[in-house]
Order: sequence, then structure tokens, then C-alpha cells
Amino acid sequence: MQQASKLLVAKDIWKKYGPVEVLKGVSLEIEKGELVSIVGASGAGKSTLLYIVSSLEQADKGEVTFNGQNITKLNNKELAAHRNHSMGFVFQFHHLLPEFTAIENVRIPGWIAKQAKKKINDRALELLDFMGLADKADKKPNSLSGGEQQRVAVARALLNSPELIFADEPTGNLDSENAAALHDLFIRLRNEMNQSFLIVTHNESLAAMSNRTLQMKDGRFS
Repeated sequence: MQQASKLLVAKDIWKKYGPVEVLKGVSLEIEKGELVSIVGASGAGKSTLLYIVSSLEQADKGEVTFNGQNITKLNNKELAAHRNHSMGFVFQFHHLLPEFTAIENVRIPGWIAKQAKKKINDRALELLDFMGLADKADKKPNSLSGGEQQRVAVARALLNSPELIFADEPTGNLDSENAAALHDLFIRLRNEMNQSFLIVTHNESLAAMSNRTLQMKDGRFS
């Protein structure tokens, strides 16, 4: 019963690419409302672990449970539905669709989930307002700053009220001022919405704000 109280539990994760063992028996637990950072040198296995525990990649060996459900046993269709409803993603590059406005980009996960249009629109407006971007809702990405684009990406990740947001180097493409603003946003989301995060980062100040920071070296936590 103790495992079911954890939001995410990864046990003994192994991954090899060709002859290179990238992950060597890594285990990880995340509680609801936690902001956990993974730090380490490039090539340590941080992003690979994030992709595996978020079901974007498969481990060679090991098990991942999410709210007590073993997601390593789900098929591709079930995994896609699970990701859309329970997980949000923020990457180093915002991956906004350039032909869509900010609010249309934010609505995308709701469209995929086939939610009611009014519910999607109300939620998207609420999130853009929270991000301080209500006045930019009808702007296309190329007319937004880098920091604004990344905040739109965060709003998109939050649209379906995911239990856990996975962020891979979310400040890697931002200057120091916008990076600090994004850090503050993550902390607000944790404090005000009890949002959970697993973040891979090289940014020491973001790691310092986390509930826990895990150091990865040569495919293991050190």
C-alpha cells in the first residue's frame, strides 16, 4: 500500500544504446506536490531517465508505476492516453506550432483528449492569465519573446491538469532573466496548485529551489 501513495515509482531502470550502458539500475520516487530536480554532467543519463519514467522511451529492464499503476505494461495506445491525461511536458525548445496563436497552442492537449470546446477555452484563458499572457492570447509564437513562448508551452503542459510535469532543460534556451522568471513560475505552481515536477536541469538556482535534488553520474544516482 505504501507504493500506491507515491505519485511515481521507478525501480531498477536499465538502458543501453549499442554497447553503452546509459542507465545502470536507477530507482526513483516522487511524491505528490514535490518539485524534484536531476542534475549532472552531459551524458550522465538524466534525460534518458526522464524519457523512460514518462513513457516516451522504453527501458531494457525495470518497472515504472504511476499512482500505483504499472505503466510499463500498457500498450502504445494506452500510454498515449495516459500521457495526455496525467502528464505534461516542457522541453528546452518550446515546440509551439508557428501557424497557431498562443491560445490555440495551449488548447491542443484538450483537442487531443476530445474535451468540450468551452471547457478547453476557459481553461486555456485561465492558464494564460496565470502566466501573465492574457493580452498575448491571439499572438503567434514569432511575435512573442523567448520567455513568453516558454510560458505558453508551460500553459499547454498544464491544460489537462496533469498530475506530474516532466521538464527537460526548460531554461536551457533562455537568458538569465527569463530563466529566473520560469523558476519562479514553477515554484508558484507547486505552492499554489500543488503541482508536481520532475526537472532535468543544469541550472543551479532552479535545482536549489527544488524539494530534492538528485545528482546523476555515469548512469546512477551518486
